[in-house]
Amino acid sequence: MARLTTRRAHEEEDEGFYVSMSDMLTGLLFIFIILLVYYAVTFRQKEQELMGETDAKKEREALLDDLERRLKARGIPVEIVKETGVLRLSDAQMARSTSIMFNQTSATLTPYGKIAVAALSDELAKVLPCYSEASQSDLSCVTGQKRFKIDVLLIEGHSDKRGFYAGGKEDINLDLSADRAVSTFKALIAKQPGLDQLRTTVGFGASRQLVPLLSVSGYGGQRPRPDHRGDTEADYAANRRIDLRFLMATPDQAGEGRVPS
Repeated sequence: MARLTTRRAHEEEDEGFYVSMSDMLTGLLFIFIILLVYYAVTFRQKEQELMGETDAKKEREALLDDLERRLKARGIPVEIVKETGVLRLSDAQMARSTSIMFNQTSATLTPYGKIAVAALSDELAKVLPCYSEASQSDLSCVTGQKRFKIDVLLIEGHSDKRGFYAGGKEDINLDLSADRAVSTFKALIAKQPGLDQLRTTVGFGASRQLVPLLSVSGYGGQRPRPDHRGDTEADYAANRRIDLRFLMATPDQAGEGRVPS
């Protein structure tokens, strides 16, 4: 009788052990499934984000190609850098010495610079509404609304790397480059006032707000062109320039935020 009781006790212990092991394995399997689903969803979201960024960059390249074609058709030579989304107006692009954007140490557009910026303004007025989140201006899209919008259009002023002191001890190249950007911005909206009313959306949810699409910045001589880092007059001319930098945005997965490109 004692042996039978002992045997039953061992059997019950074995059954309890296997039940506990089964419960533990079931729990581990459940956790594994949850992790698998989580990583699958995360991977899909990341894949969609990358695809969105790639498509946005393709849209930006198409925009730059379109603007280059339009401006060259009007006799305004420009350079585009697709990798960084830049459309460039610089002295080095001009064939004649009189065809420069700015005189040395000056933030005032030359007569040619005014012509070039006026042409640029007209062409931007035709295409930017198609890439804007919202507009309070009377400009209308003439090429069809685009899926991907412009997050911000930066008007960047640059100078050559030579110090400019204007009789003082402080290099004012940074101020000079910013003034060149401001001069260009003012000339753009003087020709097409509606450009100043184009808006883009920033923020999420209740904090979303409309902000101007165009912005200005100056970099002095801190960002020379990679192919013009020397000390020749041609290098200096190439770096006295205006860059228009197009930063694109794509909808996030929730449809509320944006991913800059």
